[in-house]
Amino acid sequence: MRVKALVHPAEEGGYWAEVPALPGCITEGDTMEELIINLKDAIEGWLDVANSQDLDQSEGEIVEITV
Repeated sequence: MRVKALVHPAEEGGYWAEVPALPGCITEGDTMEELIINLKDAIEGWLDVANSQDLDQSEGEIVEITV
């Protein structure tokens, strides 16, 4: 899976990033290498939570598409 992230310089040094396709998925790192590791963890965590939520309470339907 490929996901795009927006990387920003942090005012206090280092970087912070957000994943527009995953609302609320943000992280930070002191170096770009650390940021990439943290982004992978944040994305995996976001997806784990999204996949574990009870879908019966939703009015919508979730479908999985492979592209």
